[in-house]
Amino acid sequence: MNTAQGHETPAFQAGPAEVDVAIVGAGLAGTSLATVLGKAGRKVALIDPHLVHHEEFRAEKIGMHEMQAFEKLGLGPAVRPLVTPVTGTHVFRLGQLFERERKWEFGFSYGALVNGMRQALPAQVPLTVGKVAEVSTGPDRQRLVLAGGAVIEARLLVVATGYSEAVRRAIGMERVEESKAHSMSIGFDLAITPRESPYPAIICYARNPAHRIAYLSVFPICNRMRANLFLYRTVAEEWTRAFRENPQAVLCEVMPEVAAQCGNFAVAGPVEVRQVSLTTTRAHRRAGVVAIGDAFWTTCPTPGVGINRVVTDVDRLVSTYIPAWLSTPGMGAEKICAFYDDPVKVATDTAGMRSSIYAKRITTETGLEWRLRRLRNNTARQLMILGRKISRRKELPTPSAA
Repeated sequence: MNTAQGHETPAFQAGPAEVDVAIVGAGLAGTSLATVLGKAGRKVALIDPHLVHHEEFRAEKIGMHEMQAFEKLGLGPAVRPLVTPVTGTHVFRLGQLFERERKWEFGFSYGALVNGMRQALPAQVPLTVGKVAEVSTGPDRQRLVLAGGAVIEARLLVVATGYSEAVRRAIGMERVEESKAHSMSIGFDLAITPRESPYPAIICYARNPAHRIAYLSVFPICNRMRANLFLYRTVAEEWTRAFRENPQAVLCEVMPEVAAQCGNFAVAGPVEVRQVSLTTTRAHRRAGVVAIGDAFWTTCPTPGVGINRVVTDVDRLVSTYIPAWLSTPGMGAEKICAFYDDPVKVATDTAGMRSSIYAKRITTETGLEWRLRRLRNNTARQLMILGRKISRRKELPTPSAA
């Protein structure tokens, strides 16, 4: 038997002792999966150490593709009230307004989103609050013992614990760092409201590769303007310390072209910093248990692929694999491996990792190949900007002759 130690947390509402699926971790992935399975009539136990998810700086914006995926899963009614839509983003490149992207995006606070989705859980899927003290897995039954002594047995165990390692290690899964401290994300509120902002949303790409900044994204969440800065630095750097101490000065220096549009980058509230490593998992092909979302792979938030990976995992499990697995006896490794080898999942995970690596290289690499790529891309963008300026001049009315 494997053991994951944790401090005892009293159960808020104990789940059934015997279920079809036990899900450990009630973040976005686990709560989404539990909701869809519960609505489909499956017996589900959803387990998390906390009744209320803490405030956490993680994903804060999704696109229409992810929203449509939530709708497909039947989660749209729960998600829509928790997000703030925006239909147009003004993009700045090379120190100039480059284009207005006319597309739907949705801002949200991760903690508020998860808590709202927890409140929308079906009545037959109560949240069991407690830490897993012991876990054993096998080809037929999975057994969880919580710190308070409650025992849950399931045919399938789903690990949706994000970055937490206790349950993964107890099962025997190993996290592999593919790129340690790959990137960093910084989040903060601006001291302007959406009504005061001249643009509904802004993306500004850094001009100088030496800054190691990918881009700044500014967007509304309810009645505040939220900023996410994506860059390739580490928490321990002097630059990061300087940014924490005076984010306004640093931003006005590196992105002066959008300072006025962003209230001269006056910041309201704390500056949150998150370091991200790219990781994969090994020793995961085992009977009775499957890992999803960040509990399986972690990718970089810069290209914005994390939630797409989460909803893909949930969709493939609920639409194809879990119904098939539960329809026949046993839960052997061959069943579980079919999910890990699913072409859609593999393509989504691989594309996410590839885009995470490319985004860093195109931003920071100093070799000739990458300098030429940036030169090519920026030359094309300069020509596009020039072409638009010429078109606008041609559209101006010709002054009448005296």
